[in-house]
Amino acid sequence: MSDPTGRTGLSHPTARPANPPQPGTAMRNADWLRLFLLSLLWGGSFFFGEIAVEAVPPVTLAGLRVSLAALTLVLLLAAGGRLATFAAWPWPDLLVMGLLNNAIPFSLILWGQSEIDSGPAAILTATTPFWTLVLATWMLPSDGLTPRRLAGLLLGLAGVAVLIGPDALEGLGGSLWHEMAVLGAALSYGCAALWGRRLKGLTVWQAAGGQLIGSSLILLPLALVLDQPWSLPFPGLAASASVLGLALLSTALAYLLYFRILRNAGPANLSLVTMLVPASALLLGALFLGEQLGRTEAAGLAFVLAGLIVLDGRIGRIFSSKQTF
Repeated sequence: MSDPTGRTGLSHPTARPANPPQPGTAMRNADWLRLFLLSLLWGGSFFFGEIAVEAVPPVTLAGLRVSLAALTLVLLLAAGGRLATFAAWPWPDLLVMGLLNNAIPFSLILWGQSEIDSGPAAILTATTPFWTLVLATWMLPSDGLTPRRLAGLLLGLAGVAVLIGPDALEGLGGSLWHEMAVLGAALSYGCAALWGRRLKGLTVWQAAGGQLIGSSLILLPLALVLDQPWSLPFPGLAASASVLGLALLSTALAYLLYFRILRNAGPANLSLVTMLVPASALLLGALFLGEQLGRTEAAGLAFVLAGLIVLDGRIGRIFSSKQTF
């Protein structure tokens, strides 16, 4: 991550990359691959979380997830000699990023799921691209809502709803405040995607590590107060391995991809990952747990794929560029 002069890439807290992404343009193939990989990592967190939460309370689990991931990235940064400017990192911005991207949404989703099922929660969380586009339209007019983006977004959300199924839709409306909490988490994710633009002066590694340090400083004290983890039995091998999977794969590696996509493609494109996560979870279940993909799941995946194709825009430009005779 160092440049030829040996610097870490943090020349100034307000530094900007040499070639910032142009708003409203299609993502490059490499960023699409990163987006799909990120959705797989976050989809896989359902497997790790389902095992770990049986032995570790939710707030403590969230604290362990971010703190172990933060420790991993800090150690790797130190090994690469990239902590020389640690004290000069924009810590207020990183603390806010940790609050918006981890502490608030993790807490709201966990509280919301105490009264509503995972299906409705997934639908509500999948509204993140909508909130991101609305916020971008207000704050970043050049990177906001367009007819093409609206059409692709609606197709994708329809696919998520089909993937979750009508039974989950029937669960909506049963607990208004808990549903509002999950919607608040989606809104917080959207705010985080926009706030992350303030971290362009950091390398991807520094942004990911700094954000996770910030969220650790928030979640660990909460876990100590609410769960008193020292009084709990030590988790077994399966739960411990799942905690490590959450921390190393679904958090440390995932946020390296997150900030790379944010830097290359912008917040609106980054938020599309929440539409892919339910589909990724289904595919992982089919590959590793022997679960069957039926017609409903296939239709949902088709809607999500169609929405992403429309949002990408390349096919439309190919047809519009053809001359008529």
